[in-house]
Amino acid sequence: MRKKPQILNKETLARTRLFHIEQLDLRFANGVEARYERLHSSSRGAVLVVPLLNRETVLMIREYAAGVHRYELALPKGRIEAEESMLEAANRELMEEVGYGARELYHLTSLTLAPGYIGHVTHVVLARDLYAQRAQGDEPEEIEVVPWPLGALHELLGQEDCTEARSIAALYLAREWLQHNGEEPAS
Repeated sequence: MRKKPQILNKETLARTRLFHIEQLDLRFANGVEARYERLHSSSRGAVLVVPLLNRETVLMIREYAAGVHRYELALPKGRIEAEESMLEAANRELMEEVGYGARELYHLTSLTLAPGYIGHVTHVVLARDLYAQRAQGDEPEEIEVVPWPLGALHELLGQEDCTEARSIAALYLAREWLQHNGEEPAS
């Protein structure tokens, strides 16, 4: 395994409510020095929940996405608060955004997005044995809940408003997990 570069200097270039941009001066094992910039994550990461209403149906949400300035069809997600475990955060986000709680929560994997520039981790959680439970969230408007057949993921990719890569990856990972555990969704 390669030795990580030595951090010679770390400097904050900008900080907002959501973002912390850092400049890193590094020295690699071969002596080469380079400057990098990254979005530094000071949070405990985020959760992305794959809520299964039943073995054939996943509950997705359609909410406003400021980054692309449109409504996007994706899975419920949110940050892990300081006092929460990953699974507690997943259940809270599920209650806030979908109106269900889950009796069974499984951590499937953890994903990064553009790790060369962004120091953020999203933990993918499968939620099963759902029950109706609404919690107040911080969303500015009510979120639309969209049931989607898990056996029709190929059709989901054809939707103009479903482009969020973490959600797409999580759906395929969940389907794979179900298949390997003898619970393949009906097509």
